[in-house]
This record gives sequence, structure tokens and C-alpha cells, in this order.
Amino acid sequence: MCKITPEELELENKQAQLAALEAALAERELELTTLEARLHAFEREYLRVVGVRYGKLDEIEAEIAKYLAFLHPKDEIARKQAVLASEKAQMSKRACSRASSPPNSHPGESLKKLYREVAKRIHPDLATDEVERLRRQKLMAVANQAYEKGDKQKLEGILHQWEHSPEFVKGEGIAAELIRAIRKIAQVRERLNAIETEINTLKQSELYLLRDKAIDAGIAGRDLLAEMAYQLNKKIARAKGWLEKLRTNVGVCA
Repeated sequence: MCKITPEELELENKQAQLAALEAALAERELELTTLEARLHAFEREYLRVVGVRYGKLDEIEAEIAKYLAFLHPKDEIARKQAVLASEKAQMSKRACSRASSPPNSHPGESLKKLYREVAKRIHPDLATDEVERLRRQKLMAVANQAYEKGDKQKLEGILHQWEHSPEFVKGEGIAAELIRAIRKIAQVRERLNAIETEINTLKQSELYLLRDKAIDAGIAGRDLLAEMAYQLNKKIARAKGWLEKLRTNVGVCA
């Protein structure tokens, strides 16, 4: 029976440590991607229910500002307000255009498991040189899109492609493997810290806080977005009334 050398023993320990960290990284990467997908889904729902109404209100207010500027041609402030109101309406219109089909915000367990495995294998922070990092980044970007869309077949294809690539086969000496393991451990830890920061940043965002309020309202039997839409409908009605009066005044002036 061959005796295990100190280098081999250290390599085994480092590889075990790396495997545990990679599993933790895949789990946290999944948590981050899932959180992003759920926030994107909520954002689309918000834009569909509330955002479109803000867009309509901004559009009417831009018309109001335009008529006010027309009625007061020497008023520089009124002219500037008309320009700003028009720009705001255009921004709202562009934002509402994102309210298309929502992503896969509730992925199944099999999809989550597959994504974890893909992340463990190809994450860019596991690269040992810049060329490999770029290759992994491209694959990881495709994997993230596939996960968000719920495309299991695409994820399976990415994993198969990686496992059968020449880079997946390693046959170097113990010293090189040990150095590689140590570097990867440092990279994984760095990425774990970065993910923690990203998750915390997302959880402090206005969108996340609004989503939390909407969830709490739903538990209490209320629809927060519907309530916001109702209030906006009233503002839109008032703005329309004012706009009609201004149009009448412009007609009289003309």
C-alpha cells in the first residue's frame, strides 16, 4: 500500500475545502439569480399595473405644460417646464415598454439543482487565467439567461459542452494542482463576498422594499399595486379635466 505524501494529503484537504466552497458559491449564486429574477418579475408587474398609469399621467401633464407655455409665450419658466415634462413623459414611455412577458420567477427544484451544478463547474471566478475567465463569463451569462427563462435544455447543453471540452481534462502534477486549488479557494471566497454585497444591495433597493410591502399587503388581503393604480386613476381623471380646460382656453385665444 502506497503511503500518502504530505503534499498529496494537503492537496486532498484543499480539494475538499474547495468543493465545499464551490457548493456554497453555487447556492449563493442561485440565490442571487433567483432574487434578480423575482425582482425583474415584480418590476414588470409594477410597470404593467402602476407604471403605465404613471406614463399616462406624465403624458397628460406634458400636454398641460405645453399648453401653459403656449398661453404664456414670454414665460421662460413655463417653457422649461414644458421641455422637462416632455422628457419625463418619454422616459416613462420607455420604462413601460419593458413591461413585457415576465421571466421564470418560480423555477422548479430540478432547474435549481441543474443551475447549481452549472455554476459550480463554469463560474468565471474559478478561472486560473484571463482567457479561461472570458470563456467562462460568456458561458455563465448564457446560463443565467437560460435559468431566468426556465430553459432546462439550454442549461443541460451548457453543462455537457463544458464537461466534454479539452479544458475540463486536467493531468498535471501535485504541486501545480495544489497551487491551482489554493488560488481557486481564494477566488471563490472573493466571489462569495461579492455576492453577499450584491444581495444586500438588492435588498436595500426601492424595488425590493416595494415588493416586500406588496407581499405584506397580499398577506393582509390587500392588493397594493391595485391600490396605487386606483389613486393614479383619480389623478389622471383630474389631469384630463384640467387639460380639457386648457384646450378650451387655447381655442378661445386662437
